[in-house]
This record gives sequence, structure tokens and C-alpha cells, in this order.
Amino acid sequence: MKIVTLLKSAAIAASLIVSSISFAADIDVNANANDIAIHGYDAVSYFTDSKAVKGNQKYSATYKSAIYQFSSESNRDQFRNNPEKFAPQFGGFCAMGVALDKKLDTDPTAWKIVEGKLYLNLNKAVQKKWLSDVPGHLATAERVWSGIQGVSIATLNAE
Repeated sequence: MKIVTLLKSAAIAASLIVSSISFAADIDVNANANDIAIHGYDAVSYFTDSKAVKGNQKYSATYKSAIYQFSSESNRDQFRNNPEKFAPQFGGFCAMGVALDKKLDTDPTAWKIVEGKLYLNLNKAVQKKWLSDVPGHLATAERVWSGIQGVSIATLNAE
């Protein structure tokens, strides 16, 4: 009787794990436990308002299985029409971190648009370092990203 209960419990646990994985944001997108990208900040506002603006859950869109929130319906619709234009580079991971072969979280207020693309950094201090050589750090990050894009954060941090 105990073995049957154990097997049932294991089957339920396995199904919960599989269902949570199927809804989780893609491995190459920085999202929180609720699959919210950019800590809920509006990806379009960086381009239209030249500042970081907190989004509202009533205006949201999904891209690469992550949920993006927006400050207005108009911004949400612009994102839906062209998510590649507005989504942060390197999946929203810290641009400097990627150059250093890491997937680091970001501070949505530590950002820069370079050649029409949004880049985020871990914090303002890291951003200062990144800004010291944007072309060099971007070249390194672009080269590194293809090798770490599909690697989990836990695996990268263990190295």
C-alpha cells in the first residue's frame, strides 16, 4: 500500500514539474518566477520616452514565453507588432555580464540604447564599466552570447 502511495505521489510531482517547465519563460530570457520580463518595466518606453517606466499588468504581451508589461495600450500594441525591435538584447540579461560569460539579472534603470537596440546592466556601477568601451564589450558579448544563450543560469554560475 505504501509503495502505491509513493508511486502516485511521484507521478503527481513529475506532472507538476513538467507543467511548470512548459509554461516557464525560455531559458534565453531573463524573467522572474512569474515569467515577468524586465521586472515589469515597459520595454517600449525606453525608445518612446527615453526613460525607464514601470508597466501595468493590465497592458501585457508575451514574447519568448516571458510576459512583458507596458504603461499604455499603445506601447503594448507597438511591442506586439515588432517585439524584436523593443525586447532587450541578450534576452534581458546584463550586457556586461554576457561579455563576461555570465547571465546576470538587471536593474531596469541601468539601460542604454545603442544603434536602435536596448541593453540592460546589472546596476549603475556595472553600467559605468560597460559604457567605458561599448563597442568592445558589445563585440565580446555578441560573440559569447551564442555559446551561453541556451545554457541555464545555474550551469553558468557553477563554472
